[in-house]
Formats: sequence, structure tokens, C-alpha cells
Amino acid sequence: MGLVGTQRGDALSRARRRARGCGADLALSVCPPHGALDLAREVARERFEGIFVDANAISAGTARSVGRVVEKVGASFVDGGIIGPPPVEAGRSRLYLSGVREAEVAALFTGSNLEAIAMRAPAGAASALKACYAAWTKGATALLAAVRALAQFEGVEAALLSEWKLSQPGLDKRSEAVAIQARKAWRWVGEMEEIAAGFEAAGLPGGFQLAAAELYSRLEGFKGGDAPPALSQVTAMIRRSPRRKSAKAATRREAEASMAKFKFGTAALKRDAAKRLRTQRRP
Repeated sequence: MGLVGTQRGDALSRARRRARGCGADLALSVCPPHGALDLAREVARERFEGIFVDANAISAGTARSVGRVVEKVGASFVDGGIIGPPPVEAGRSRLYLSGVREAEVAALFTGSNLEAIAMRAPAGAASALKACYAAWTKGATALLAAVRALAQFEGVEAALLSEWKLSQPGLDKRSEAVAIQARKAWRWVGEMEEIAAGFEAAGLPGGFQLAAAELYSRLEGFKGGDAPPALSQVTAMIRRSPRRKSAKAATRREAEASMAKFKFGTAALKRDAAKRLRTQRRP
């Protein structure tokens, strides 16, 4: 079985010709989350009828949508979720697979640095597992970064770190992870948005991951840096946002609207009381 990798920016016709030339009947899609569905549509336009593996950081719902697109033209769909760093060495990274032909795909990776695990589950399960995993790992990194930023703003960071050492050993170091990841945090915005969509589809609030997405978008200024920034630089970048002033203004407008409603309600109560009093005084 031959394999052709596809990604956004590829000339899909060239990829299709390579597939024909080497007898490939499997395409592996790895691209930014927001491009996964568009890429599947491009592959479908090429009338690809082999096995299409989507290994992008997308929600289970998006994965199933990708599957419907490629299956419509005769391809077989296998959903994939990658957990771990780039597989430069064995034993650190896993590719979870779900879908009817998951075992065939898993067999292709036997003996490689990337361990492929067939989940024996319908398509969407692998993406769901990846989303649940990243919701905690990348979500927690964003939350801890925001906590450190708030503690610095309020002048209680030293006290917080001391308390963490007493009651949450290791959390102080864990909260510094965002500085190491800051240069590539912009890549996680789409993933956090996809996870939020998954939460909401399950009837859960997606605000956790949407907040993480916004936080990571604020770190885009570190993209392409030569060295990791200091944590103080990261937290300063998190706090600086053009939305901050508008958010305060929105809060003020809401408070004013609420006060207006209160005043209106009070006036109405007074009018009702006066009317009742006049009625009682009538002979």
C-alpha cells in the first residue's frame, strides 16, 4: 500500500499524480485545524477513492463532516488523533485511529517511531480522544498562564507561589510551561476553538477553550522568535489586549442598562402604589 501526504498549500493535482505514479491508495491529511474540511473537499474534487486519513486536531463533529465529504466520492475514511511530540524517537508519540479500515492503516506504521493504535471504534472517536486530552494539557497551560498574569497584576504572585509549594507541589513549575510554548502557541488557537465546538455539541460550556484560544492568540507576537521569552514577557503580552478597554466599556454599559431598568421598575412600583391608594380613598 502506497501513501501520499497532503497538506494545505499542496497542489492537489500534483499529489494525485504522485499517487497514481506510485500506486498509492492512502492519503494522510495533516494541516491547521481550520483547513481540514477545505482540504478534504479538494481531495474529493480529485475523485480520490483510496483511504483518506485525517490526523488533524479537530472536533469529532468536524471529523465526521470530513468523512462524509470524502466518502461521497468513494473514499474510505479513517479518523486519526496524534498525541505526543513529533516522532523523532520511538515510544513518545501515538496515532490513535478509528473507522472501518483503522487496522489497515495502523499496520502501515508497524516498526516506525509513531505507534499507531486502532481503537476499534467508529470514526470520530480518535478526534474526540485527542480533543479531551488537549483540552486538559493545552487548556491547563493557558489557565495557569492567566492565573500567573492575574497574580502579578494584583501583586500577590510571591504569596501564590509560596502557597502552591505548600499545597500544590510542582504547580509553580507547571505554570511556567507557557513561556517554553509561547513561540508556537498561535498554532493552538484553531485547536482550542475546535475543542470548544466539541464541548458545546455535547451540551457543555465551551468557554473554557474559547478563553484559551483568545489567550494563545495574544501570544502570536512571539511567533518565529529565536529563544523562548521570559514568563514576565508572556504575562505582559497576555494582559495587553485592545479588547480590554472595550470589555470595560461593555461592562459599564450593562451596569447602566441595569440601573435604568431598576429606576424604571421603581417608578412603576410607585405609580402602582399611588393608584391603589387613590382607589382605596374612593367612597
